[in-house]
Amino acid sequence: MPVRLHYRSWISSDVEESEEPLILLHGGATDSSTWDEVAPVLAKRWPVYAPDLRGHGSSERPGRYSLELMREDVLALMDELHVLRASMVGHSMGAVVAYLVALDHPEWVSRLVLEEMPPPVPLGLPVPPPPQGPVPYDWDVRPAIIEQLNQPDPRWWTSADEFTIPTLVISGGPASHLPNRTLSEFAARLVGGRMVTIPAGHNVHGTDPDRFLDAVTGFLAGTDSSAAT
Repeated sequence: MPVRLHYRSWISSDVEESEEPLILLHGGATDSSTWDEVAPVLAKRWPVYAPDLRGHGSSERPGRYSLELMREDVLALMDELHVLRASMVGHSMGAVVAYLVALDHPEWVSRLVLEEMPPPVPLGLPVPPPPQGPVPYDWDVRPAIIEQLNQPDPRWWTSADEFTIPTLVISGGPASHLPNRTLSEFAARLVGGRMVTIPAGHNVHGTDPDRFLDAVTGFLAGTDSSAAT
């Protein structure tokens, strides 16, 4: 069952009301504030919404966590906001959530940006030990999501062959802990996909926001037709 989500919005009076919104989905162990530097720039062209996913930030912490539940939460938020169709940008865990929204409800998604998405293959990611002190999210979300990333639904990989939504996959390059080659293979499977590498590590939008924004705005506007690098 969807939970109550806290979200932030950046709405510019200079943007036409007819413009489709842009939804930003953060990675694990963070919240919507991770988009503070890039969201105002994106909001110059699109209405922007960024929720705290369940268990994170100011959203509810129900103790039940999965990528599918987060997908349902995002769909419920879109329904609440009367957003019938949007583009999505997801980082890490949030990229998987965005992919699942588009995979199961393609009519809701126009374009998709997957920043440093853990590719849907067994990854063998270690589960970190519980922290000694408080953290700004529900710790139970970490092992639950990492377990899913280590044993993803095979459909997430095989369905990529039929995934036609225009998709930009952003890799952080050699400094990232994710397997760049596998991410490239996944991007190549997406019928409407391509990949760009920005050698900034896992948190591309935070480490190199200018190059991130160049890639994302060009893609979302449909003006960037360059080949994957």
